[in-house]
Amino acid sequence: MNAPQYLFDVSSKPSLPWHEVPLIRATNTALQGYGYLVEDPDCCEIEITRWPQQGWRPIDSGTGNEGGWVEGTFCCHWQGDVLYGENAAVAGNYVLGWTADPATASKDCQTVPRSQVLLWHMNYHPDGGQLFYPLDDKPFVVPLALPGDNLTPDKVVAFWCDASHGLYIHAGVWHEGIFPLAQSQRFLDRQGRVHARVSADIGQEFGVYLACPLDPGKIKDL
Repeated sequence: MNAPQYLFDVSSKPSLPWHEVPLIRATNTALQGYGYLVEDPDCCEIEITRWPQQGWRPIDSGTGNEGGWVEGTFCCHWQGDVLYGENAAVAGNYVLGWTADPATASKDCQTVPRSQVLLWHMNYHPDGGQLFYPLDDKPFVVPLALPGDNLTPDKVVAFWCDASHGLYIHAGVWHEGIFPLAQSQRFLDRQGRVHARVSADIGQEFGVYLACPLDPGKIKDL
């Protein structure tokens, strides 16, 4: 499968049904297996995955995990009905999702309430974990799914995070960029320097978009 194109005209995507994703309040209990909440980013260790053993000879102790991590600002902002992201840590620019059918969604003006993000894509990083720490005092939503290449829409959960903590996710956890409730938002981003990425085009693979709620009235507690 070729690497996905992250910047495109939203109208080029097909009209598809929506699969609504549950919205769960982010707590360390709810995040077990996905990651954990971070109070102080300077106390958060970015896990780096050791290079896999190729045969019967083992990787030498103390090697294979020395690539370290990179840091930058992850910015997300709305243009009309379309949500864009920019990750300075890895020089990435993305269409993260949209709020209306892509045939009618406008990047020039907001045509519907921003009550959800229709998500077209998810990915994971096998080389290391990733930290998103809010630089603005605003809540945000992050879609996640547990590790494993057999991703399906019913395995995706959206986590509601308040601005009091950041979110750390383990290597191999499916995710997408941050979904702000405000017009725009900035995050400190730290992640593995190798930046290996495994992608899933949700629309192509499953014939649906993932509707991730932004409505606090839909939050459930575990």
